[in-house]
Amino acid sequence: MAEAILNFKGKPRFTAYSAGSHPSGAVRPEVLRQLQAARIPVQGLRSKSWDEFAKPDTPKIDFVFTVCDNAAKEVCPVWPGQPMTAHWGVPDPAAVHGSPQEVGRGFREAFTILDRRISLFLSLPIASIDKLALKKEIDSIGRR
Repeated sequence: MAEAILNFKGKPRFTAYSAGSHPSGAVRPEVLRQLQAARIPVQGLRSKSWDEFAKPDTPKIDFVFTVCDNAAKEVCPVWPGQPMTAHWGVPDPAAVHGSPQEVGRGFREAFTILDRRISLFLSLPIASIDKLALKKEIDSIGRR
């Protein structure tokens, strides 16, 4: 969801890529429904491993935001180019079990958190603040 939200709201300034340590191989239908309900394009979305982005020949990455609650406990790869990183933990909606309404609520809540944090990130004056202040701001966003 974060990839689609940032690509939609941050274009043309940003190009986002989303990946995980253990991709499922498919984008969850609940994710697609949530994005479509928000009128965010879903074309081209796919489940990806972060290994795709830890190679020297990948696109330049300026920021890496881990969003899964489990990611803070995992060993992340070394990213080429030393991008700025922050942990923006979000409860994993795929871990929600129960009725279709309960599962849907989990995905809506994750979307709302990501949408708010990405909007805050996009409002930062990235070009005019120093790296230390920027790092402090992106870390702070993950606590909101």
